[in-house]
Order: sequence, then C-alpha cells, then structure tokens
Amino acid sequence: MRKRARVIYNPTSGREALRSDLVDILSIYEQAGYETSAFATTPAPNSAKNEARRAAEEGFDLIVAAGGDGTLNEVVNGIAGLKHRPTMAIIPAGTTNDYARALRIPRDDPIAAAKLILRKNKKFKIDIGQAGDNYFMNIAAGGTLTELTYDVPSQMKSLFGYAAYFAKGAELLPRVKPVDVDIKYDGQEYRGHASTLFLALTNSVGGFEQIVPDASLDDGKFTMIIVKKNSLIDMLSLMAKALQGKHIGDPGIIYAKATDVEVTPLNKDDRIMINLDGEYGGDAPMKFHDLKQHLEVIANLDEIPDDAITESPDFKRVEKDFVEGVGKINQDQEM
Repeated sequence: MRKRARVIYNPTSGREALRSDLVDILSIYEQAGYETSAFATTPAPNSAKNEARRAAEEGFDLIVAAGGDGTLNEVVNGIAGLKHRPTMAIIPAGTTNDYARALRIPRDDPIAAAKLILRKNKKFKIDIGQAGDNYFMNIAAGGTLTELTYDVPSQMKSLFGYAAYFAKGAELLPRVKPVDVDIKYDGQEYRGHASTLFLALTNSVGGFEQIVPDASLDDGKFTMIIVKKNSLIDMLSLMAKALQGKHIGDPGIIYAKATDVEVTPLNKDDRIMINLDGEYGGDAPMKFHDLKQHLEVIANLDEIPDDAITESPDFKRVEKDFVEGVGKINQDQEM
C-alpha cells in the first residue's frame, strides 16, 4: 500500500509564499513515494491541530507542518497524544521559525525545506514537552519577560521583529514586580523570587542561539533557566549577557537540566501565565514533563545549510541595538 502524506499549510504565512509553491511542494513528496494532499488552515480555533489529529487517526504516514511556529505547535498538539504518531516534516514560513532553525531546515526556501524528504539520512527522533494537557516543541516560559509577548501587537512584531519586544519592555518598566514561587525539578527545589522561567528543548529561543547553547534535542531533559532578578532592568541586562553567551554563571539565575518540573506561585493572588511555543498555555500551578524521543521528524542531518544558520543583517542590527539600548536604560536609571 502506498504511503500517504498530508501537507497542512497556513495560506497567510510568509507573505503567502507557500500558496505559490504548493504545487512544487506536493510534487516533491510524490517523488519521495507519498500520495500527497493538502489542507489550508482557516481562522477557526485549532484548525491545524484538528486536521493533524484527523489525518493521524486515518493512518497517514507523514504530516507536513507548513507555516510559522504557531502552525507547527498546533500540528504537534494534534498528534502528540496519539498512539499512532506519523512522521512530521516542517516547511517554515513564519517570522522566527525557532524549531526549523534548531533542525537546520532552510527557513527562507520552502522548496529546499521540502526536498529534505528526498535524502537518505533524514529521520530523527526528538523530545517534546508536555504541560498539563498541552504539548510544546521549543520552549515553555512564564514570568515578566514572557508576558511581554502578549502585549506586543502582532502587526508590530511583523514590522519590527525583536526590536518590538525591547520597546515594549522599556514601556512596561513601572509595572514589573517579583513573584514568589516554588519550583520543584528532578528532586530539587527552589523557593523564592523568580522573574522568569524558561524550559527549553532547543538552543533557539526567539531566534537567539546563545541563551541555551547546550540544549539537546533528544536527551529527555529540558534546559531550565530560573531568573531570580526582580526588575526588568536586571532582566534586560541579563538578556544582553545572554546574547553574548555570558549569562550561565550569573548569580542571578539557576541553570540546570531537568525532566520533570512543577511550578507553583506561593501567593494565591499572584498570576503566572505560561507561554508554550509563543502562545498562552494556561496559568501555574503547572507540571511539565520532557517526553524523550517522542516524535520522529525530518531534519537536515547530513549538512548545515548556510541559510539555516546565517543571521541576516537586520537580525544582527537588532541584536546590537538591543545590547546598546540596555546600556542606555541602565545609564538613565543611575542619573
């Protein structure tokens, strides 16, 4: 019986580039031996998630998530809880494409990303995270910095990228306050102030690769960062260090590996919103578990293409402006 593939694509991602490449993409998967069909997501809630689950339950062998990180997250949530989990391929077409960056999948060429299916050495089993009833592929986070993502308008993010988060962070300085938390992780415990918590499965967080440089895709452990510092000024300064890979030994953070993490606010009036792969995933208390090698994906295992690791001039400019901006805020605060 011939294998079947379902391409689940977001027609609005990547300035609608996927739509024009769709015929060629389908042809590539047909060439690889898959009877291939496509599904365009709609604005309805969980459109990609529901279609991924339906295709998996009908026995499809390959599901292709074509779109941004949001589309990818929905597809993962559609298949992760099933007994039969099809192999997954990724065709990135969003703004950040964190997971495609981690798997060294071409991020600016949908045709090149699809052609990975034609390689012999292409399948790889990766960890995913579980948070309550939800799943995530890249990062779970909670606290002040992650709450900025909810306040930055999507249009602003599209136009200004990472600079939008910096601008919004400066605006929210007066509203920052620490939260007292209890964080249990693999038999250890931290009780005290925490401004931000990261649980990373890859080394790409918002496009920055130095925040968790030693993250592994398949070792069954999150890379956990607890930011103990209380003010946004301190956190922005720490982020500036992180962009240069100089944050791991900072006394203001806890940096550890963990399979199971439980986060509970110590004050019942404190709200800790949890962000899963860039989307709101509920409030703490919440338990997290790393599901080791839970999904099989198509990855670029043979080589690392230049367009998967080379940062654009715009990205480097924003990174430079971020570090300089943090220094300016610190100077203003000291005056």
